[in-house]
Amino acid sequence: MTQDRSYSQSPGSVLALDLGEKLVGAAISDDQQITIKRLAPLKRSNWKRLLSEVKTLIDRFDAQMLVIGLPLRLDGSVGDAAESATRLARNFAKSVKIPVYLQDERLTSFDARLALLSEGHNESEVPGLIDGEAAAIVLRDFFQSGERREVEIEDV
Repeated sequence: MTQDRSYSQSPGSVLALDLGEKLVGAAISDDQQITIKRLAPLKRSNWKRLLSEVKTLIDRFDAQMLVIGLPLRLDGSVGDAAESATRLARNFAKSVKIPVYLQDERLTSFDARLALLSEGHNESEVPGLIDGEAAAIVLRDFFQSGERREVEIEDV
């Protein structure tokens, strides 16, 4: 379950993830939430490894929040990919000691490709950078949008 909340910027870096089937894009903000840096993508193999790698990033950058891209359908409806991302976000919320948010990530891969090309990267460089750039866009959109969907841990 998620809860819409208004978000007031608090100091501290924020880690964003763009969940792919094989790779997970990652990006981090500075502690004033002004700049965003692409990080190397994480290989997605199993939950335990992914959680360990994400916890390492949280500790390394002293992240105060985790933002996970929510792959809604173009019409805004929830499909299998969004349900899977929500389940994973809920697992993170149970496993890390910082708030976890979901952020609409529609068209981020498309926007990431265009951004990388406009930065001067050639077509052969784009595949290695696109996951991190998509995560950076998720994080930028999180900072710019007013609504927040904080992941709540459901009591079972």
